[in-house]
Amino acid sequence: MSNITTASSAPPAGKLLRIGLWAAQVLTFAAFTLFGCMKFFMPVDQLAAMWVWPGQVPAWFLRLMGIIDFAGGVGVLLPALTRIQPRLTVLAALGCVLLQIAAMIFHLSRGEAPALPLNVVLLAVSAFILWGRGKRAPIAPRG
Repeated sequence: MSNITTASSAPPAGKLLRIGLWAAQVLTFAAFTLFGCMKFFMPVDQLAAMWVWPGQVPAWFLRLMGIIDFAGGVGVLLPALTRIQPRLTVLAALGCVLLQIAAMIFHLSRGEAPALPLNVVLLAVSAFILWGRGKRAPIAPRG
């Protein structure tokens, strides 16, 4: 029996990579759902005391950002965990990457550079999930 490997077939992901991806997904879930719930449920004045920008945007925008954050957090974990439509995890990770890029542009445009380190970390973790679950260690759908 011959073992034929093509350039397009990647070797199976190692255990360490899979553990790292699950850890990244749980971390992303925790961060995005926490921030999402804060933006959606907390009074604007309380959020504005923690971060400047919530008091300077319309309340509907703040609440919408909360919904988007929450959906991204749930999306990077739940489809993979349940193996129901696990490709949605990849799409959610892409959404989280784009959201962090938009957040960085938003904060830079307002002179809020001190907010960027968190966005950079969330961007990196989301990009890792996007790459890992999209290319190296995808989750198989429930059979």
